[in-house]
Amino acid sequence: MRPPCDRFVPGYGDANAYFHVIGDHPGVHGGKITGVPFTNEPGIRLQAALADAGLLETTGDQPTVAKTFLSYLHMGVPDGTPSQAEYDDLERFFDAELRAIAAHVLFPVGARATKYVLENYTAQARKISVEMEELHGQEVRGSGFLVLPIADPRDWNETHHERLVEAIDTLTATDFRQVTDLGRFTAGDDPYLVR
Repeated sequence: MRPPCDRFVPGYGDANAYFHVIGDHPGVHGGKITGVPFTNEPGIRLQAALADAGLLETTGDQPTVAKTFLSYLHMGVPDGTPSQAEYDDLERFFDAELRAIAAHVLFPVGARATKYVLENYTAQARKISVEMEELHGQEVRGSGFLVLPIADPRDWNETHHERLVEAIDTLTATDFRQVTDLGRFTAGDDPYLVR
């Protein structure tokens, strides 16, 4: 995938990820300097919480992920805030990336990413107000995805880190993959898992 911009930060992590962390753009959530999403401040703050929850093995400029993929709605490196037309232009790249990874759980970071994910990948957009303080770490059922919004790390206070870690720990202790064994309807004893 080669988006039509001079510089961009592609997705990073496990292509077979269970968890997909989605930020706004590299200028907001780090990665502009390193070329890896969620690096530099405030990305490092988020990395620390993901590591404490077991989704990253190491943190830093090239974190070691554990069944996790990191990317942006707008992967281009803008000089300021991208215009709506620029977001629209790169939407196809994000959508292709999201569908290729096919993670079970989406972690949109910040209001723009959360609003986008709720509107496009759940039936909850009209039912839920995008109040990030209330949504932070709260599970939202999507259309084939479970969504767990994360408040923008730039706005975190001393409670956000622990609330996120607890929410991810609770989530990973359940059947978040939502798979069913259809093997019982086929000949033989082999499982046939689908979601």
